[in-house]
Amino acid sequence: MRDLDLTTLRLFVIVCETRNMARAAEQAHIVGSAISKRLAQLEETVGTPLLVRRRHGVEPTPAGETLLEHTRTMLASADRIEQDMAAYVSGVRGQVRLLATASVMAESLADDVAAFLKNPEHRDIRVDMEERISPEVVRGVWQGSASLGICWASNNGTDLGALQSRPYRNDHLAIVVHPSHLLAGRRSVRFEQTLDHEHVSLPVTSAVQVMLKRAAAALGKTLVNRVIVSNFEAALRVVKANLAISVVPQEVAQPYATAHNLRVIALDEPWARREFAICFRDEASLSPASRLLMTHLINQAMGN
Repeated sequence: MRDLDLTTLRLFVIVCETRNMARAAEQAHIVGSAISKRLAQLEETVGTPLLVRRRHGVEPTPAGETLLEHTRTMLASADRIEQDMAAYVSGVRGQVRLLATASVMAESLADDVAAFLKNPEHRDIRVDMEERISPEVVRGVWQGSASLGICWASNNGTDLGALQSRPYRNDHLAIVVHPSHLLAGRRSVRFEQTLDHEHVSLPVTSAVQVMLKRAAAALGKTLVNRVIVSNFEAALRVVKANLAISVVPQEVAQPYATAHNLRVIALDEPWARREFAICFRDEASLSPASRLLMTHLINQAMGN
């Protein structure tokens, strides 16, 4: 097989995602005939049809789907190479991309990374962080868009697949209520007791929300969401307005609750204590900067 051309592969991905040659041409700022010619050459190179022409567009064949998966990984690696080389040109001698869930970002991660970067030995290392939900953290690390990810550990329900992992920190889910709420006087509460009250929740795809819906279903009840917000800070503001209660990590909620006189009530459930893990594809293939950061994060977690 001849060497695959990255430009053609990028066009192939755009066509697969848009399912339409004309839209792909518009998005790539190239004429449709040029895309068709490149894709025909690509099919000749791999020796099998990659696209099926339909009445209203195109769709990948099974071989096309396989190539699409590999191509996304290749392009992510190519983009990472380009960015890493640019970082060296600008004086940054190491770069780490880190994906993490909202809970981790809202709790200790920023402080842990800041402590790492303050070390004079790490002055030439840059750390880029991006928030994603747990499945997207795993997918991003596996596909190569980041070298490290932090999400729920496997024993908390996250499928890490073939990724390797190391333990990071843990947190504790709690119920946050307005001081005038019926539950405000409780020191602890079972999740079932909260289901008689309206909740403010994160998006339905968030790991916390998925877990709470499953827990409610196991009890034969429904989680009633009065408000859906995008982050924990917004959820706490809704609680402050006495519109609903919310399940929030105690480590996130306590500073806000203390400042605004909210009540943080322990959630008496075995799943309320969550463990997080640092995940990566292969420790041996991590860059020196990534290994340094991972070791630092593990040590920070062990020391606290």
